[in-house]
Amino acid sequence: MSAPTAPTADGTDGIGGLGGLGGLGDSGEPGEITVHRCTVTVVRCGGWSWGPEPRGLVRHVVDALPELLVEHFAERLAADGPDMEITEPLTVTVRPGRTGRYGWSGGASGGGPPVEVHFAPVAMVEVPGDAPADGGGSFEESFAAAPDPWTAPGAAALFAELAERGELDALLALLPDASVRAYLLALLGVDDTAAARLLAELVRRVLVGSSPAGPHGDAARPGPAEPLPEPLPERLPERLRAVAAGADAADLPRLLADFLASADRAEAVRLARPPADPYAPNTDQRPGAAGGSAAVGMAAGASAAAGARTTGEVQVWSALPFLLAGPLARIGYLDAIGPALAGVELAEDAPLFAAALAYKVLGETARGWRRAERDGEAAAAFAGLPPPLAEERLADFARRAGPALPVLDGVLALAVCRGHDPVDPLLLTGADDGLLLIDAHGMFPIAWTPEATALLPYWHSCGRPPVLLCDGPLPPGTLRELASAGVPFLTAVRPLRGDPVARLPWRTPLWAAEGAAPDIRLAAELPAHTQRCTALVTALVTERRAVPLARDGALERTVTLAAALGLSTIAWTLWRDRETPDPLSALARFADLAATVRYERAAVRVRVPMGRRHADLQRGGLLADVPDVAWLGGRTLTFSAG
Repeated sequence: MSAPTAPTADGTDGIGGLGGLGGLGDSGEPGEITVHRCTVTVVRCGGWSWGPEPRGLVRHVVDALPELLVEHFAERLAADGPDMEITEPLTVTVRPGRTGRYGWSGGASGGGPPVEVHFAPVAMVEVPGDAPADGGGSFEESFAAAPDPWTAPGAAALFAELAERGELDALLALLPDASVRAYLLALLGVDDTAAARLLAELVRRVLVGSSPAGPHGDAARPGPAEPLPEPLPERLPERLRAVAAGADAADLPRLLADFLASADRAEAVRLARPPADPYAPNTDQRPGAAGGSAAVGMAAGASAAAGARTTGEVQVWSALPFLLAGPLARIGYLDAIGPALAGVELAEDAPLFAAALAYKVLGETARGWRRAERDGEAAAAFAGLPPPLAEERLADFARRAGPALPVLDGVLALAVCRGHDPVDPLLLTGADDGLLLIDAHGMFPIAWTPEATALLPYWHSCGRPPVLLCDGPLPPGTLRELASAGVPFLTAVRPLRGDPVARLPWRTPLWAAEGAAPDIRLAAELPAHTQRCTALVTALVTERRAVPLARDGALERTVTLAAALGLSTIAWTLWRDRETPDPLSALARFADLAATVRYERAAVRVRVPMGRRHADLQRGGLLADVPDVAWLGGRTLTFSAG
């Protein structure tokens, strides 16, 4: 370990001994002290544990070592002090049971076998002269090169990954027309292959129209070997109609890819846009859209990324929003946020999405809109923004992000449906003028739709399991639509006149679809499921509002699904072997887990208190690093104890 310094006051090289740390030798060069041997002993003199990361403790010792050496040689060095550089391999020995002099204390008198940790030398990096001197970064960060600027992946990356997994068609079938058109325009000229898949979905909808299963259901899509209907609609360009005439539906994406390769952008854009209605107002609110309120939207939300925290430290009363990141990253939801928002030119507003997500697991909103100050600070810390967060910015973001939200909902739904066992029932309850579909085994949310027919694709993806309708304000016609689709349901909700249901012989009033043979054993589980659904809707929908000023509830529903999935994953991971997993258990047990959040150039570090909760999270793998967080500018989210 060498430290270049100025000559000492008497004109000789600074050479001396270092207390109990080791021996010194002359390097032979003027103005330089060379430490040939340095032994560091870490001693625990109290408590019973070295903590969950003993190597992390040793890393802190190594970080402090240069300062200790500077202090020791202070009398022999110039006033400015040396720049420390590790040039040789370094070995640190941790020997339990000894006493030390530098503050790592404890009380275990019995010694244990020494543990050696080896460190390779790290190359010195010049610190720019204009670098901030506020001490916001760690010692090791100050010697690291500045990270390359991070750019959120585009929508093409997301759709390419979905296509590789074989889930692109399933996702497109769940998207409304507005979302398909928005991403088609974003992909034109960037990824014509993916754009052709989206264009094929739009053309299919034009060709087949709607059906009892809904415009996005399986029944609305022609089979892979079915020919396209004749005649083709006049909306299609004449050149495309000539190519597609008599072709099979399976050939449609290839034909459209060839068409896009030879067509100019204006022709492709005209095909992607909906039919013009001269009497309808312009409602295209994408940034830069003609006639939209883009100027207002950009003024309200475009500075979200520009004002992000890059240094400093903040205390938050609840670390629960940060704990959602790991579970959401496991299913690919976190990786989809950046591309989904980039597809509608809102990548820089990802921190506003994070703030809305955080509000779903923080304190209750009084009177439906008032928040506690500490909730605003915690949400801003999770989003990487300075407080306070203006509610108008969230409402404006909710309006502009409309086309991107169904993509995130679809990614979440496909992940839950993929892991559902068809033997387990699904739960269906009314919530906020819609229907919330939940996986009963773990209370994992699947979808939130305005009507029952829109839920049928999710039911098919889950393997057509039985459905338990829990008490709640169901939209009119729900029982009739489920019965006509052949869904085997069971409910204690009293049917309306004309609903095709039959009453079952049970100790309490119970109904099922006429002609269906529901599993009567599920009747005994219905009251408990109903109670859990009611509590979930009350806690996450009624008592906690993410965007109370938004005119549309799309963002509210999206972040509710994401928060509920994160909480359910935490509960399932930690307690499924000893109790029925419930997301509200995670909400109640981790809501007041305080944390210290430190912002660095390459990472955001969350330090939570040591204890039973930290140990459980650590053991469950819920404190693993989360890389490339979109709303943190691609930084890694890390967890530690302290």
